[in-house]
Amino acid sequence: MQGKIVKGIAGFYYVHVAGSGVYECKAKGIFRKDGIKPLVGDDVRIEILDEKDMEGNIMEILPRKNELVRPAVANIDQALVVFAVAKPKPHLNLLDRFLVTMENRDIPVVLCFNKTDVGKGPEAEELQEIYAGCGYPVIFTSARKEDNIGELKTLLRGRTTAIAGPSGVGKSSLINLLQSDVKMETGSISRKIERGKHTTRHSELLVIGADSYIMDTPGFSSLYLNEIEAEDLKHCFPEFREYEGHCRFNGCDHVHEPDCAVKQAVESGRIHRKRYEDYLGMYQELRERKRY
Repeated sequence: MQGKIVKGIAGFYYVHVAGSGVYECKAKGIFRKDGIKPLVGDDVRIEILDEKDMEGNIMEILPRKNELVRPAVANIDQALVVFAVAKPKPHLNLLDRFLVTMENRDIPVVLCFNKTDVGKGPEAEELQEIYAGCGYPVIFTSARKEDNIGELKTLLRGRTTAIAGPSGVGKSSLINLLQSDVKMETGSISRKIERGKHTTRHSELLVIGADSYIMDTPGFSSLYLNEIEAEDLKHCFPEFREYEGHCRFNGCDHVHEPDCAVKQAVESGRIHRKRYEDYLGMYQELRERKRY
């Protein structure tokens, strides 16, 4: 039987099998011997030990599409980065750090601005102008009024999506709405996972459809740019890419160099100045770190 690990804690792995529910499994000793640790998000084959109590063993970990270290998860298809239009006012430097982190990990991003019921039109228009121009899919939602939730579900269908964003932007409300059609199945998962000693805060997958999962990942909140070198930062700004090779100097970092195509694009308004300013700030931060 094949399923997906939706949570792992205290040596137990909870495997969701579409149409059947969640099985509490142990991993075979051979994985430890081979130095392999099952991860949340892994697709696995299991054997059933007790159908009534829904217990089994993980027999095989299927090949991983990708693997992240922090948080320790596998097979992420995309990230849903959630910020509010207002209350709290979006911290665009923090948002750009989220986007750089995902670009550096080659994880596609869907950008969601929630709370359109409290944000004014001009605020939403500015966010659309800045980020749609970078090439990201942008969706505006109101969890309170349930605006555009259907469109959001369409963007997430058939994928495993990590949800990221600061506190207070309505991530939990959105997750509850995304799960609204699968309450029976998610209820059984919650009862299985939350009982007894196996309760703590870890990354876990939440089922939002037969082959669609949201990954609630607390580890995505820490955004130090430690994994990136200053000279590689430019590759994490997708709107810079069409200008690569058009600067006077090969390997141009788009900072101090003359005849820089990226800086010219900023001056002409083809690249948004706010994004470029955030790039300069992060670049300087990474250069200072390297110096020490």
